[in-house]
Amino acid sequence: MSRPKNQNYKGHGLSKGKEREQRASIRFKTTLINTLMDVLRHRPGWVEVKDEGEWDFYWCDVSWLRENFDHTYMDEHVRISHFRNHYEVARSQGKGIFLFRRLKDIMDWRKGTAGKKLTSLEAPPARSAVNPSGSHDARSSDDQKDEIPVENYVAQRYIENPYLIGGRKFDLRVYVLVMSYLPLRAWLYRDGFARFSNTRFTLSSIDDQYVHLTNVAVQKTSPDYHAKKGCKWMLQRFRQYLASKHGPEAVETLFSDMDNIFVRSLQSVQKVIISDKHCFELYGYDILIDENLKPWLLEVNASPSLTASSQEDYELKICLLEDTLHVVDMEARLTGREKRVGGFDLMWNDGPVSREEGAPDLSGMGNFVTNTHLGCINDRNNQLRQLFRSLQSQKKASS
Repeated sequence: MSRPKNQNYKGHGLSKGKEREQRASIRFKTTLINTLMDVLRHRPGWVEVKDEGEWDFYWCDVSWLRENFDHTYMDEHVRISHFRNHYEVARSQGKGIFLFRRLKDIMDWRKGTAGKKLTSLEAPPARSAVNPSGSHDARSSDDQKDEIPVENYVAQRYIENPYLIGGRKFDLRVYVLVMSYLPLRAWLYRDGFARFSNTRFTLSSIDDQYVHLTNVAVQKTSPDYHAKKGCKWMLQRFRQYLASKHGPEAVETLFSDMDNIFVRSLQSVQKVIISDKHCFELYGYDILIDENLKPWLLEVNASPSLTASSQEDYELKICLLEDTLHVVDMEARLTGREKRVGGFDLMWNDGPVSREEGAPDLSGMGNFVTNTHLGCINDRNNQLRQLFRSLQSQKKASS
């Protein structure tokens, strides 16, 4: 994406040569002090840039994106960690989760929060309001607009029959890496985790957040929370558990249904996302499984937490981030034809990707198997070793 270079624009990655030219040194920048910083600082050939120095790679926060993206010139090879309007597929993020018994309770809560927000100096953006009947409120007046700020909320029916393990509710965190929206090119990570509540499930105490909300930020405040053990299972363990209880065929169907959720959700915003070749996005999907082994999409996070809650969690996120950087490929080592890089499997490449080699036959879709391995063995170290050895041999042969 080329922009005029005048006094209002900042330039990054200037004079670095062609897009696919291999580089010995990558200048990176980030404001996130967590697992991500550990990965970036230990990556061979990567050099940290602070303050206003020029960078080639920026894992930015969304506030920087809003303020600077439209005023920043980026050379061909430069990459940043968000699409310009990444929030299109993750609109509920950061709004909070609230539980209500009746629709009337939502209206009462809304009136209470509106009064509190009037004291804020930051005015919310004006949006169209829809009342509970689904029709626009014809009684609105200028006075009412001044009194009550209007916002959009997502209302979801509570899943009353969640699948329980040990009597406890859980949801799944799954990672999807999008490298392009036009065409859509998405990778699915093999690892992830199930997040459990700290208290046995019951519908008799709908107000108990430790029963119904599985977020680690909530559960770690529970009086009997065990910091070392945490409340997580790795996805491999979860998949093995389900297979032992329901059989591999039922589990394959469940995970195939989840694949459809990932793809359909991205396709739903494909036409409105500003697809820029400098951008990529690591999404964190939250999936709930009900007692009938049906997956439900709860939320998509455009900035999933990269802070570890346990040693096992730290190791997962280290590998996740290392493999994300391998796919982003600042070093320009990949050919672009890879279907697997570390723990990432290419799930969609302007169409479904087959596990089989060569061009898939989509005419009947009868024998088609999608190239996804969520919850399967992640032998990423061996795969990366073989991949880069093969790429090096190809490079030598062509030189």
